[in-house]
Amino acid sequence: MEWYEALGLLLGAILVLMGIGMPVALAFLAANILGAWVFMGGERGVVQLLNNGWASLATFGLVPIPLFLLMGEVFFQTGLGARMFNAIDRLLGRLPGRLSYVTVLGGTGFATLSGSSMGSTALLGSLMVPEMNRRGYKTHMSVGPILGTGGLAIIIPPSALAVLLATLAEIDVGALLIAGVLPGLVLATFYGATIWLQTRIDPAAAPAYEVEPISLSKKLGFLLRDVVPMVGLMVGIVAMMIGGIVTPSEAAAFGALGVILLAALFRCLTLDALKASVKGALRVTLMAFLIVFGSATFSQILAFSGASTGLIRWTTGFELSPIAMLFVMFMVLLMLGMFMEQISIMLLTVPIFFPLAESLGFDLIWFALIMLLALEISFTTPPFGLLLFVMKGVAPPQTTMRQIYTAAFPFILCSLLVVALIVAWPPLALWLPGR
Repeated sequence: MEWYEALGLLLGAILVLMGIGMPVALAFLAANILGAWVFMGGERGVVQLLNNGWASLATFGLVPIPLFLLMGEVFFQTGLGARMFNAIDRLLGRLPGRLSYVTVLGGTGFATLSGSSMGSTALLGSLMVPEMNRRGYKTHMSVGPILGTGGLAIIIPPSALAVLLATLAEIDVGALLIAGVLPGLVLATFYGATIWLQTRIDPAAAPAYEVEPISLSKKLGFLLRDVVPMVGLMVGIVAMMIGGIVTPSEAAAFGALGVILLAALFRCLTLDALKASVKGALRVTLMAFLIVFGSATFSQILAFSGASTGLIRWTTGFELSPIAMLFVMFMVLLMLGMFMEQISIMLLTVPIFFPLAESLGFDLIWFALIMLLALEISFTTPPFGLLLFVMKGVAPPQTTMRQIYTAAFPFILCSLLVVALIVAWPPLALWLPGR
């Protein structure tokens, strides 16, 4: 069987199974079993494939996923996130469009601690949009920053999706987490500049309103009590990883323990909140482990059938420059993101794109960060970006999908600008990891 026939069989089986409603991880597993039967010698090949798949789960690199997820769940379920948002709101005073800035500042902190774009968007949408609408904010000033900030969870550590991508691609988890710090902060800065520009162009988009003045001592109290501990936890985790003091797994353990201790210190750690946190983290962890299992076996089938080497040989035969090939891969990710969710995209593309990127001479950490940014952009890419529908679900009923699409556009441009900066100046991504 030719390589393109093998690739067509595997991808076709996956798409058909997904089309009839089978969960993504199970669709990959079923297609892998079919591929093992066809290409690896029937029942014996299936047994070998399953053994290899179990081996892919017995890796220490997967430990940060459940711990980072638990960290975010505790932060959300115990109300620590709400405390931080309220404090930032009081600190900004009468700044024009301050609730939009609160969304970016508080959302960046929450995205960092939660590592979940959907969770971050759902929390911000339910907390901030009704209040911003009540204050007379136009839809693009309330919805846009939330959609943008939700995507920051993908690239600012601790990011469960970054850990998953690094595991699937078999690259350094810690280096990828650290590489996202500077681009994530630059992206958050661009978001703030976008809000400032929008308020200058149309002051009525974020009307000023009276706020109760608070003294400097009270501001310091809000800052030290409700902001510094949460942000300090994140900074401490990243600093320990950058300094080589802890591994990503140990950093995740410290982070989860730190959030639990903070919740206990603030007397908001209840048994119900802890149960809900463990349940939420466990649900997503099981899905992530199924995905790792499916992706590892899919990569092996592609290699064994000759599909991956044939595809790389075919694509490099066009004699495009490495940057042109990077652009093609980036556009493929964006187009897939219009119709598929991010984990499915990773499962389809990682076994193909990373060997191709290595053959083109790209630094794989640099390439993985660009891929994460592409996934972040595709979260909000019309018509079917996942965060667009999460926002529709939590926004007031009168909010239309057209308004949500329009609000997302300036923040998509910000993300594209960060991608361009990383391509033009790789040290933006590679300086902190020391590559």
